[in-house]
Amino acid sequence: PGAREANSSAKVERASTNTSVHDVMAMCDPVPTGADESGFIPHAMQDAPTPTAHTPVPGPPLGPGLARPATIADVAVGAGVSMATVSRALRGLPNVAPATRQKVQQEAQRLSYRPDPHASRLAAGRTHSVGMAVPELGRWYFSQVVSGARDTLNAHGYDLLLFGVGNGEERRRFVREWGVLGKRVDGLLLVDLRLDTDELADVNAAGMHVVSVGDSYDELPSVTVDNRSAAATAVRHLVALGHRHIALIGEDDHQRHFSVPQFRRCGWIDALAEAGIAPRPELEIPGNFTVAGGYRAMTQLLGCSPPPTAVFAMSDEMAMGAIKAVRDHGLDVPGDVSVVGFDDHDLAHIMDLTTVRQPVIDSGARAATLLIEAIGGQHGSPHDVRPTELIVRASTGPSRTDTE
Repeated sequence: PGAREANSSAKVERASTNTSVHDVMAMCDPVPTGADESGFIPHAMQDAPTPTAHTPVPGPPLGPGLARPATIADVAVGAGVSMATVSRALRGLPNVAPATRQKVQQEAQRLSYRPDPHASRLAAGRTHSVGMAVPELGRWYFSQVVSGARDTLNAHGYDLLLFGVGNGEERRRFVREWGVLGKRVDGLLLVDLRLDTDELADVNAAGMHVVSVGDSYDELPSVTVDNRSAAATAVRHLVALGHRHIALIGEDDHQRHFSVPQFRRCGWIDALAEAGIAPRPELEIPGNFTVAGGYRAMTQLLGCSPPPTAVFAMSDEMAMGAIKAVRDHGLDVPGDVSVVGFDDHDLAHIMDLTTVRQPVIDSGARAATLLIEAIGGQHGSPHDVRPTELIVRASTGPSRTDTE
Protein backbone atom coordinates (compact mmCIF):
# COMPACT_ATOMS: atom_id res chain seq x y z
CA PRO A 1 0.00 0.00 0.00
CA GLY A 2 2.76 2.45 -0.81
CA ALA A 3 4.93 1.62 2.21
CA ARG A 4 8.24 -0.10 1.67
CA GLU A 5 7.93 -3.85 1.73
CA ALA A 6 10.44 -6.63 2.34
CA ASN A 7 9.72 -10.30 2.40
CA SER A 8 10.85 -12.49 5.30
CA SER A 9 12.82 -15.63 4.53
CA ALA A 10 9.50 -17.28 3.80
CA LYS A 11 8.56 -16.21 0.28
CA VAL A 12 5.19 -14.53 -0.06
CA GLU A 13 3.05 -16.68 -2.30
CA ARG A 14 0.82 -15.29 -5.03
CA ALA A 15 -1.84 -17.09 -7.08
CA SER A 16 -0.09 -18.08 -10.31
CA THR A 17 -1.45 -18.17 -13.84
CA ASN A 18 -1.22 -21.97 -13.65
CA THR A 19 -3.71 -22.23 -10.78
CA SER A 20 -6.51 -24.48 -11.96
CA VAL A 21 -9.99 -22.99 -11.88
CA HIS A 22 -11.24 -26.54 -11.34
CA ASP A 23 -9.09 -26.79 -8.20
CA VAL A 24 -10.51 -23.60 -6.69
CA MET A 25 -14.13 -24.35 -7.57
CA ALA A 26 -13.95 -27.92 -6.36
CA MET A 27 -12.56 -26.89 -2.98
CA CYS A 28 -15.30 -24.29 -2.62
CA ASP A 29 -17.99 -26.78 -3.66
CA PRO A 30 -19.99 -27.84 -0.60
CA VAL A 31 -21.29 -31.37 -0.24
CA PRO A 32 -24.83 -31.11 -1.69
CA THR A 33 -27.79 -32.38 0.29
CA GLY A 34 -28.66 -35.79 -1.01
CA ALA A 35 -25.14 -36.85 -1.91
CA ASP A 36 -24.32 -40.33 -0.69
CA GLU A 37 -21.08 -41.15 1.10
CA SER A 38 -19.36 -42.05 -2.16
CA GLY A 39 -19.87 -38.52 -3.37
CA PHE A 40 -22.37 -39.51 -6.08
CA ILE A 41 -24.86 -36.75 -6.83
CA PRO A 42 -28.22 -37.54 -8.47
CA HIS A 43 -28.38 -36.14 -12.01
CA ALA A 44 -31.17 -33.71 -11.17
CA MET A 45 -28.98 -32.06 -8.47
CA GLN A 46 -25.90 -31.57 -10.62
CA ASP A 47 -25.04 -28.06 -11.73
CA ALA A 48 -22.48 -29.40 -14.20
CA PRO A 49 -21.77 -32.86 -15.60
CA THR A 50 -19.27 -35.02 -13.74
CA PRO A 51 -16.18 -35.59 -15.89
CA THR A 52 -16.17 -38.99 -17.58
CA ALA A 53 -13.77 -40.82 -19.81
CA HIS A 54 -15.55 -39.13 -22.74
CA THR A 55 -15.29 -35.63 -21.28
CA PRO A 56 -12.39 -33.78 -22.98
CA VAL A 57 -9.82 -32.43 -20.57
CA PRO A 58 -7.85 -29.36 -21.68
CA GLY A 59 -4.21 -29.90 -22.39
CA PRO A 60 -2.09 -32.84 -23.54
CA PRO A 61 -3.36 -36.39 -22.89
CA LEU A 62 -2.34 -38.17 -19.71
CA GLY A 63 0.55 -40.57 -19.80
CA PRO A 64 4.34 -40.63 -19.77
CA GLY A 65 5.87 -37.32 -20.71
CA LEU A 66 2.83 -35.31 -19.60
CA ALA A 67 3.50 -31.70 -20.55
CA ARG A 68 1.55 -30.14 -17.66
CA PRO A 69 0.82 -30.92 -14.03
CA ALA A 70 -2.20 -33.11 -13.40
CA THR A 71 -5.34 -31.28 -12.29
CA ILE A 72 -8.20 -32.28 -10.04
CA ALA A 73 -10.26 -32.89 -13.21
CA ASP A 74 -7.69 -35.45 -14.38
CA VAL A 75 -7.96 -37.32 -11.08
CA ALA A 76 -11.76 -37.22 -11.25
CA VAL A 77 -11.74 -38.72 -14.77
CA GLY A 78 -9.34 -41.48 -13.79
CA ALA A 79 -11.21 -42.35 -10.59
CA GLY A 80 -14.65 -42.02 -12.19
CA VAL A 81 -15.99 -39.60 -9.57
CA SER A 82 -16.83 -35.93 -9.34
CA MET A 83 -14.22 -33.22 -8.72
CA ALA A 84 -15.97 -32.38 -5.44
CA THR A 85 -15.52 -35.99 -4.32
CA VAL A 86 -11.82 -35.86 -5.21
CA SER A 87 -11.43 -32.68 -3.15
CA ARG A 88 -13.22 -34.17 -0.14
CA ALA A 89 -11.32 -37.45 -0.38
CA LEU A 90 -7.90 -35.84 -0.54
CA ARG A 91 -8.67 -33.40 2.28
CA GLY A 92 -9.89 -36.19 4.57
CA LEU A 93 -13.43 -34.81 4.79
CA PRO A 94 -16.46 -37.03 5.62
CA ASN A 95 -19.17 -38.31 3.25
CA VAL A 96 -16.71 -40.31 1.16
CA ALA A 97 -16.81 -44.12 1.18
CA PRO A 98 -13.51 -45.76 2.20
CA ALA A 99 -13.27 -47.60 -1.12
CA THR A 100 -13.88 -44.39 -3.05
CA ARG A 101 -11.31 -42.50 -0.97
CA GLN A 102 -8.71 -45.20 -1.60
CA LYS A 103 -9.43 -45.16 -5.35
CA VAL A 104 -9.03 -41.37 -5.47
CA GLN A 105 -5.79 -41.47 -3.49
CA GLN A 106 -4.36 -44.16 -5.75
CA GLU A 107 -5.26 -42.19 -8.89
CA ALA A 108 -3.77 -39.00 -7.44
CA GLN A 109 -0.57 -40.88 -6.66
CA ARG A 110 -0.46 -42.40 -10.14
CA LEU A 111 -0.75 -38.96 -11.73
CA SER A 112 1.62 -37.34 -9.20
CA TYR A 113 -1.19 -34.89 -8.46
CA ARG A 114 -0.58 -32.30 -5.76
CA PRO A 115 -3.35 -29.93 -4.64
CA ASP A 116 -2.48 -26.34 -5.55
CA PRO A 117 -1.80 -24.37 -2.32
CA HIS A 118 -2.99 -21.18 -4.01
CA ALA A 119 -6.30 -22.80 -4.80
CA SER A 120 -6.65 -24.05 -1.23
CA ARG A 121 -6.06 -20.57 0.14
CA LEU A 122 -8.46 -18.90 -2.26
CA ALA A 123 -11.10 -21.51 -1.52
CA ALA A 124 -10.75 -20.89 2.22
CA GLY A 125 -11.15 -17.14 1.72
CA ARG A 126 -7.76 -16.40 3.32
CA THR A 127 -4.38 -15.24 2.08
CA HIS A 128 -2.39 -17.03 4.81
CA SER A 129 -0.21 -13.94 4.91
CA VAL A 130 0.35 -11.59 7.85
CA GLY A 131 1.62 -8.02 7.63
CA MET A 132 4.08 -6.55 10.12
CA ALA A 133 4.73 -2.81 10.45
CA VAL A 134 8.20 -2.01 11.83
CA PRO A 135 9.72 1.46 12.33
CA GLU A 136 13.37 0.45 11.80
CA LEU A 137 14.18 -2.84 10.10
CA GLY A 138 17.92 -2.52 10.78
CA ARG A 139 17.74 -2.15 14.57
CA TRP A 140 18.53 -5.14 16.78
CA TYR A 141 15.33 -4.93 18.83
CA PHE A 142 13.05 -4.84 15.82
CA SER A 143 14.93 -7.59 14.01
CA GLN A 144 14.53 -9.85 17.05
CA VAL A 145 10.79 -9.18 17.31
CA VAL A 146 10.46 -9.96 13.60
CA SER A 147 12.46 -13.16 14.05
CA GLY A 148 10.21 -14.43 16.83
CA ALA A 149 7.04 -13.60 14.90
CA ARG A 150 8.35 -15.07 11.63
CA ASP A 151 9.26 -18.43 13.15
CA THR A 152 5.84 -18.79 14.77
CA LEU A 153 3.97 -17.71 11.64
CA ASN A 154 5.98 -20.06 9.41
CA ALA A 155 5.31 -22.97 11.77
CA HIS A 156 1.57 -22.33 11.27
CA GLY A 157 1.75 -21.96 7.49
CA TYR A 158 1.66 -18.16 7.29
CA ASP A 159 3.87 -15.92 5.16
CA LEU A 160 5.15 -12.61 6.48
CA LEU A 161 5.09 -9.23 4.71
CA LEU A 162 7.22 -6.50 6.29
CA PHE A 163 6.32 -2.82 6.03
CA GLY A 164 8.89 -0.17 6.95
CA VAL A 165 7.18 2.82 8.57
CA GLY A 166 10.20 4.66 9.91
CA ASN A 167 9.39 8.26 9.00
CA GLY A 168 6.26 10.31 9.36
CA GLU A 169 5.19 10.17 5.71
CA GLU A 170 5.60 6.39 5.51
CA ARG A 171 3.56 6.02 8.68
CA ARG A 172 0.76 8.29 7.43
CA ARG A 173 0.62 6.48 4.08
CA PHE A 174 0.52 3.13 5.83
CA VAL A 175 -2.40 3.95 8.14
CA ARG A 176 -4.35 5.46 5.24
CA GLU A 177 -4.30 2.11 3.44
CA TRP A 178 -6.02 -0.10 6.03
CA GLY A 179 -8.82 -1.08 3.64
CA VAL A 180 -6.48 -2.10 0.81
CA LEU A 181 -4.13 -3.90 3.19
CA GLY A 182 -7.00 -6.00 4.53
CA LYS A 183 -7.32 -7.62 1.10
CA ARG A 184 -3.68 -8.69 1.08
CA VAL A 185 -3.24 -10.10 4.59
CA ASP A 186 -5.30 -11.97 7.15
CA GLY A 187 -3.97 -9.90 10.03
CA LEU A 188 -1.45 -7.30 11.07
CA LEU A 189 1.27 -6.94 13.73
CA LEU A 190 2.19 -3.39 14.77
CA VAL A 191 5.60 -3.00 16.43
CA ASP A 192 6.00 0.19 18.49
CA LEU A 193 3.58 2.01 16.23
CA ARG A 194 1.49 4.45 18.23
CA LEU A 195 -1.99 5.05 16.79
CA ASP A 196 -4.19 8.03 17.58
CA THR A 197 -7.95 7.86 18.15
CA ASP A 198 -8.87 8.34 14.49
CA GLU A 199 -6.39 5.70 13.35
CA LEU A 200 -7.74 3.19 15.87
CA ALA A 201 -11.25 3.90 14.59
CA ASP A 202 -10.05 3.20 11.04
CA VAL A 203 -8.56 -0.13 12.16
CA ASN A 204 -11.83 -1.17 13.76
CA ALA A 205 -13.82 -0.05 10.71
CA ALA A 206 -11.60 -2.13 8.42
CA GLY A 207 -12.46 -5.24 10.47
CA MET A 208 -8.85 -6.38 10.41
CA HIS A 209 -7.26 -8.61 13.05
CA VAL A 210 -4.49 -6.53 14.66
CA VAL A 211 -2.06 -7.21 17.54
CA SER A 212 0.27 -4.55 18.94
CA VAL A 213 3.81 -5.18 20.19
CA GLY A 214 5.30 -2.58 22.53
CA ASP A 215 2.26 -0.30 22.74
CA SER A 216 -0.92 -1.13 24.62
CA TYR A 217 -4.45 -0.16 23.58
CA ASP A 218 -7.83 -0.86 25.14
CA GLU A 219 -9.17 -1.67 21.66
CA LEU A 220 -6.43 -4.10 20.51
CA PRO A 221 -4.68 -7.20 21.88
CA SER A 222 -1.10 -6.37 22.81
CA VAL A 223 2.21 -7.79 24.01
CA THR A 224 4.26 -5.37 26.09
CA VAL A 225 6.65 -4.97 29.00
CA ASP A 226 6.26 -2.45 31.81
CA ASN A 227 8.83 -0.02 30.43
CA ARG A 228 8.31 2.59 33.14
CA SER A 229 8.79 0.16 36.01
CA ALA A 230 11.76 -1.56 34.33
CA ALA A 231 13.54 1.75 33.71
CA ALA A 232 12.94 2.83 37.30
CA THR A 233 14.50 -0.46 38.48
CA ALA A 234 17.63 0.26 36.43
CA VAL A 235 18.00 3.77 37.82
CA ARG A 236 17.33 2.61 41.40
CA HIS A 237 20.28 0.27 40.97
CA LEU A 238 22.49 3.27 40.19
CA VAL A 239 21.07 5.25 43.12
CA ALA A 240 21.78 2.32 45.44
CA LEU A 241 25.42 2.43 44.33
CA GLY A 242 25.63 6.03 45.54
CA HIS A 243 25.23 7.89 42.26
CA ARG A 244 23.50 11.28 42.28
CA HIS A 245 24.35 12.72 38.87
CA ILE A 246 22.59 10.17 36.64
CA ALA A 247 22.23 11.00 32.97
CA LEU A 248 19.69 9.72 30.45
CA ILE A 249 20.49 8.83 26.85
CA GLY A 250 17.17 8.46 25.11
CA GLU A 251 14.82 9.56 22.40
CA ASP A 252 15.04 12.02 19.54
CA ASP A 253 12.25 14.43 18.70
CA HIS A 254 11.15 12.36 15.68
CA GLN A 255 10.57 9.34 17.94
CA ARG A 256 7.94 11.01 20.08
CA HIS A 257 5.11 9.18 18.32
CA PHE A 258 6.47 6.01 19.98
CA SER A 259 5.37 5.57 23.58
CA VAL A 260 8.18 3.27 24.76
CA PRO A 261 10.87 6.00 25.09
CA GLN A 262 8.40 8.21 26.95
CA PHE A 263 7.65 5.48 29.48
CA ARG A 264 11.36 4.80 30.05
CA ARG A 265 11.98 8.50 30.57
CA CYS A 266 9.19 8.54 33.16
CA GLY A 267 10.89 5.63 34.95
CA TRP A 268 14.16 7.60 35.11
CA ILE A 269 12.34 10.58 36.63
CA ASP A 270 10.41 8.33 39.06
CA ALA A 271 13.57 6.74 40.49
CA LEU A 272 15.33 10.10 40.83
CA ALA A 273 12.31 11.59 42.58
CA GLU A 274 12.18 8.68 45.04
CA ALA A 275 15.80 9.47 45.98
CA GLY A 276 15.15 13.20 46.26
CA ILE A 277 17.24 13.96 43.16
CA ALA A 278 16.10 16.66 40.75
CA PRO A 279 16.80 15.70 37.11
CA ARG A 280 19.27 18.03 35.43
CA PRO A 281 18.02 18.99 31.92
CA GLU A 282 21.56 19.09 30.54
CA LEU A 283 21.99 15.43 31.50
CA GLU A 284 19.21 14.29 29.16
CA ILE A 285 20.64 13.77 25.65
CA PRO A 286 19.08 12.01 22.63
CA GLY A 287 20.98 9.05 21.22
CA ASN A 288 18.79 7.90 18.30
CA PHE A 289 18.85 4.32 19.65
CA THR A 290 22.13 3.58 17.83
CA VAL A 291 25.71 2.88 18.91
CA ALA A 292 26.91 6.03 17.13
CA GLY A 293 24.17 8.07 18.76
CA GLY A 294 25.13 6.76 22.18
CA TYR A 295 28.76 7.68 21.53
CA ARG A 296 27.87 11.24 20.53
CA ALA A 297 25.54 11.68 23.49
CA MET A 298 28.13 10.42 25.99
CA THR A 299 30.77 12.70 24.51
CA GLN A 300 28.44 15.64 25.07
CA LEU A 301 27.63 14.52 28.61
CA LEU A 302 31.31 14.35 29.55
CA GLY A 303 31.52 18.06 28.78
CA CYS A 304 28.92 18.93 31.43
CA SER A 305 29.96 20.44 34.73
CA PRO A 306 29.85 18.41 36.81
CA PRO A 307 29.74 15.42 34.46
CA PRO A 308 27.50 12.46 35.26
CA THR A 309 28.92 9.57 37.22
CA ALA A 310 26.28 7.19 35.86
CA VAL A 311 24.17 6.86 32.73
CA PHE A 312 20.93 5.06 31.97
CA ALA A 313 20.68 4.39 28.23
CA MET A 314 17.29 3.42 26.84
CA SER A 315 18.85 0.70 24.67
CA ASP A 316 21.91 -1.51 24.85
CA GLU A 317 23.16 -0.17 21.54
CA MET A 318 23.30 3.36 22.94
CA ALA A 319 24.89 2.00 26.12
CA MET A 320 27.65 0.33 24.09
CA GLY A 321 28.36 3.59 22.30
CA ALA A 322 28.48 5.38 25.65
CA ILE A 323 31.03 2.90 27.03
CA LYS A 324 33.22 3.39 23.97
CA ALA A 325 33.11 7.20 24.41
CA VAL A 326 34.02 6.99 28.11
CA ARG A 327 37.04 4.83 27.35
CA ASP A 328 38.10 6.96 24.39
CA HIS A 329 38.26 9.92 26.79
CA GLY A 330 40.71 8.04 29.03
CA LEU A 331 38.12 7.23 31.67
CA ASP A 332 37.10 3.95 33.27
CA VAL A 333 33.82 2.03 33.25
CA PRO A 334 32.59 1.67 35.93
CA GLY A 335 35.26 3.46 37.94
CA ASP A 336 34.50 6.92 36.53
CA VAL A 337 31.14 6.33 34.86
CA SER A 338 28.66 3.49 35.41
CA VAL A 339 26.45 2.53 32.47
CA VAL A 340 23.13 0.65 32.37
CA GLY A 341 21.33 -0.38 29.18
CA PHE A 342 18.00 -1.90 28.24
CA ASP A 343 17.20 -5.05 26.16
CA ASP A 344 19.98 -7.57 26.93
CA HIS A 345 21.38 -7.42 23.41
CA ASP A 346 23.27 -10.47 22.11
CA LEU A 347 26.54 -8.62 22.76
CA ALA A 348 25.62 -7.34 26.23
CA HIS A 349 27.35 -10.18 28.06
CA ILE A 350 30.51 -9.73 25.95
CA MET A 351 30.54 -6.04 26.86
CA ASP A 352 29.89 -6.91 30.54
CA LEU A 353 26.95 -4.54 30.30
CA THR A 354 24.48 -4.20 33.15
CA THR A 355 21.08 -4.09 31.50
CA VAL A 356 17.36 -4.71 31.75
CA ARG A 357 16.55 -7.99 30.05
CA GLN A 358 13.30 -8.14 28.14
CA PRO A 359 12.07 -11.21 26.21
CA VAL A 360 12.30 -9.68 22.75
CA ILE A 361 12.06 -12.80 20.56
CA ASP A 362 9.42 -14.25 22.85
CA SER A 363 7.34 -11.08 22.54
CA GLY A 364 7.31 -11.39 18.76
CA ALA A 365 6.37 -15.06 18.98
CA ARG A 366 3.63 -14.39 21.50
CA ALA A 367 2.15 -11.60 19.39
CA ALA A 368 2.09 -13.88 16.36
CA THR A 369 0.34 -16.57 18.40
CA LEU A 370 -2.32 -14.10 19.56
CA LEU A 371 -2.88 -13.00 15.96
CA ILE A 372 -3.17 -16.57 14.66
CA GLU A 373 -5.70 -17.33 17.40
CA ALA A 374 -7.71 -14.21 16.52
CA ILE A 375 -7.74 -15.13 12.81
CA GLY A 376 -9.02 -18.56 13.81
CA GLY A 377 -11.80 -17.09 15.92
CA GLN A 378 -10.15 -17.63 19.32
CA HIS A 379 -9.90 -14.72 21.70
CA GLY A 380 -7.78 -15.11 24.82
CA SER A 381 -6.31 -12.52 27.16
CA PRO A 382 -6.19 -9.20 25.26
CA HIS A 383 -3.09 -7.83 27.03
CA ASP A 384 0.04 -9.83 27.76
CA VAL A 385 2.69 -8.06 29.87
CA ARG A 386 5.97 -9.96 29.64
CA PRO A 387 8.45 -9.97 32.53
CA THR A 388 11.72 -8.00 32.68
CA GLU A 389 14.82 -8.59 34.81
CA LEU A 390 17.77 -6.43 35.85
CA ILE A 391 20.99 -8.24 34.88
CA VAL A 392 23.91 -6.82 36.86
CA ARG A 393 27.30 -7.11 35.19
CA ALA A 394 30.60 -5.22 35.37
CA SER A 395 29.57 -1.91 33.78
CA THR A 396 28.14 -0.56 37.05
CA GLY A 397 29.87 0.05 40.37
CA PRO A 398 29.94 2.34 43.41
CA SER A 399 30.31 6.04 42.81
CA ARG A 400 33.76 7.45 43.56
CA THR A 401 32.91 11.16 43.36
CA ASP A 402 29.21 11.77 43.95
CA THR A 403 28.51 13.42 47.29
CA GLU A 404 25.68 15.50 48.67
